[in-house]
Amino acid sequence: MNTPLSKHPETLALHAGWRSDPVTGSTAPPIYQTTSYQFDDTNHAADLFALRKIGNIYTRLTNPTLDILEKRLAVLEGGTAGIVTASGQAASAYAIQNLAVAGDNIVSSTNLYGGTYNLFAHVLKNQGIEVRFVDPADPESFAKATDDRTRAYYAETLPNPKLTVFPIQEVADIGRRFGIPLIVDNTAAPLICRPFDHGAAVVVYSATKYLGGHGTSMGGAIIEGGNFDWGSYPQRQPLLNNPDPSYHGTIWSKAVESLDPIAYALRIRAILLRDLGAVMSPFNAFMILQGIETLPLRMERHCQNAEKIVHFLKTHPSVKRVIYPTLQQGYDLTRAKKYLKGGFGGLVGFELNNGKKAGEKFINSLELLYHVANIGDSRSLAIHPASTTHSQLTPEEQLSTGVNEGYVRLSIGLEHIDDIINDLSQALAKAN
Repeated sequence: MNTPLSKHPETLALHAGWRSDPVTGSTAPPIYQTTSYQFDDTNHAADLFALRKIGNIYTRLTNPTLDILEKRLAVLEGGTAGIVTASGQAASAYAIQNLAVAGDNIVSSTNLYGGTYNLFAHVLKNQGIEVRFVDPADPESFAKATDDRTRAYYAETLPNPKLTVFPIQEVADIGRRFGIPLIVDNTAAPLICRPFDHGAAVVVYSATKYLGGHGTSMGGAIIEGGNFDWGSYPQRQPLLNNPDPSYHGTIWSKAVESLDPIAYALRIRAILLRDLGAVMSPFNAFMILQGIETLPLRMERHCQNAEKIVHFLKTHPSVKRVIYPTLQQGYDLTRAKKYLKGGFGGLVGFELNNGKKAGEKFINSLELLYHVANIGDSRSLAIHPASTTHSQLTPEEQLSTGVNEGYVRLSIGLEHIDDIINDLSQALAKAN
């Protein structure tokens, strides 16, 4: 990885991982729209396949455009290696499948995006991986749910839609007692939270959201922190410490001893990307790189606008309750202030007095805000989670993630604040 030129995200977002093309001098990263790469000779090809040399073999494994994005994300996050995937869902699945097999389990926060909850509760369950959901309000609940087959803890920094900040350090410290890494989905809080600084071992993203910001390109990312010694826990982490029969008996925790600690990321690339193939397209990687260049400025505006919307909604007679990190109390507020720096995110939730019907009428009355199943766009967005993003969950599961029938989620964008408020005002008036 290139040595960072700066510690400041505004600079890293523009420069990390790339300077210019050595052949043409291009300062913009090229789109390497290719599937395959010419080997120098048979020895060169054999060295690449045996991991004796690092280089390009096939775009399902590596690609120069993807490599720039992976390096930039790793530097921005303070990690040692990045892997990008076709979607955030693929990143979440690979993050778990890289450590757990049938008969194993992970312990996860209940406060999750609906798609992730469904992935964990049903798809992974059908693959034989049990996900034990616990309330993160009590960090010790993770320890209580742990047994000899627990391979990882999982959480969202700023869970969508509950917006109660996760106790990263507390749970990471518990995990390290057992040799269990904490995996943190930081999708809703890029730059304003740095999970590695608080002990997380792995960070995942849906790059589709704030990292891109333009709502044009699907993608996911997994970043290794380099702060978890996988080789010290051979019983707890067998996939990284036992010989891998699908890769010539390689022991991943020992395969890269001369490099930065990247055993976890290397296994994802060599096994999961190779065999399951959820690879990001080079064009999407290029598009997400363009988004990252403005990420520091955008996150600042997202947070500023969101706080103004919170102030507006708090005093509106049609609004029963507003959900935002600064409105939490007790430990939840303390954690929000501890883990979120420079802003409290661009997501705002609220409940209308007249429940589901009012929520539906509000959504249908919006004129400026888009009604879409996404967050993190430069444009402001709104959705009714109970009938869309969380509709596959049971009513009990919905409530555990922070959703009820009258809940509306806003993703506040970069428009002028007066225009956002005006649209919310007219829609609330019609929903009342």
